[in-house]
Amino acid sequence: MPTRAVLLVNLGSPDSTAVPDVRTYLREFLGDERVIDRPAWKWARSILVNQIICPTRAPKSAKAYEEVWTDDGSPLILTSQSVRTKLDETLGDDVPVYLAMRYRLPSIAATLEQMKADGIEEVLLFPQYPHYAMSSWETVVVKVYEDAARVAPTMKIDCVQPFYEDADYIEALHEVSAPYLDDPESFILFSYHGIPERHLRKGDASKAHCLTVPDCCNTCSAAHSMCYRAQVMKTTQAFVKRAGLPDDRWSVAFQSRLVGEPWLTPYTDQELLRFVEEGKKNVVVMTPAFVADCLETLEEIAGEAREDFLGAGGVKFQHVPCLNDQPAYIDFLARRVRRWLEGETPTTTHAGQTARSLAANAGA
Repeated sequence: MPTRAVLLVNLGSPDSTAVPDVRTYLREFLGDERVIDRPAWKWARSILVNQIICPTRAPKSAKAYEEVWTDDGSPLILTSQSVRTKLDETLGDDVPVYLAMRYRLPSIAATLEQMKADGIEEVLLFPQYPHYAMSSWETVVVKVYEDAARVAPTMKIDCVQPFYEDADYIEALHEVSAPYLDDPESFILFSYHGIPERHLRKGDASKAHCLTVPDCCNTCSAAHSMCYRAQVMKTTQAFVKRAGLPDDRWSVAFQSRLVGEPWLTPYTDQELLRFVEEGKKNVVVMTPAFVADCLETLEEIAGEAREDFLGAGGVKFQHVPCLNDQPAYIDFLARRVRRWLEGETPTTTHAGQTARSLAANAGA
């Protein structure tokens, strides 16, 4: 019986597109202190989420989920299940692969309990996020360590660090997107999920680099190990080099912002309209922050953004699918797992040190 296993964790989805199920999902998601993290709101988070945000947002979100839902359920869940199955088959019987979601089902706690019951003693936690952000990578890692300390305290857990410029990850991105890059007349927009600017400053231990130093993302600093913006720029630069894209054929933008405070700019929706005004009417949009297509890529980009771009006078709009369960991504995951099986400890970055500290606190 194997005693080592892999645990893949992604964001999660509502159980269905029914408004009550979407409301339950939003309560769990927005109730996360790493998503809505303003100290001044801590005492009022429950009221804010349950009585103000969810009642108005749930019906709108339910309609959006209906746009992408399949006959078999959530595209994110279905793709993640396929990734788990294919990776499990690739690795063979000695290293089983489990799947959990940060929010809703399958839950992290229940999955860890099943792993414990199956006799698993050592785990490679593989967050399905290429980049560090407190509201994505960190919240997954913290939740896994907290739940493990409660339900499986003797289980040893190693964690894959953000893989934003891993050569195999960049190669997988290129392999999946290459068919969309052949037209020299197309303009490539790298659209990453946005986060508040405040989160960058919060993750900068020096409090003197992120969004303070000119060209901070390209100025060497230890802050980059926990800087989402610097990491997405490194992903973009590595991909551009691999694909041989000239500088005048691509740019970066950020999607999915909320009102109330500054978020990373420029904004994807505004950039697409600007492209039309400048005569860039043939665009290809890539979304490398997501490894699996989901609401943000299918409804927001392939649906809403496409409609807005073409409605404004654009001629051709292509959305590059995420890595999903493509062989290139399965191969990338398998290579990283095999390195762990061969004795390689996942590289410790500041993000990794944070995770280990949180693990220690969770086990205290």
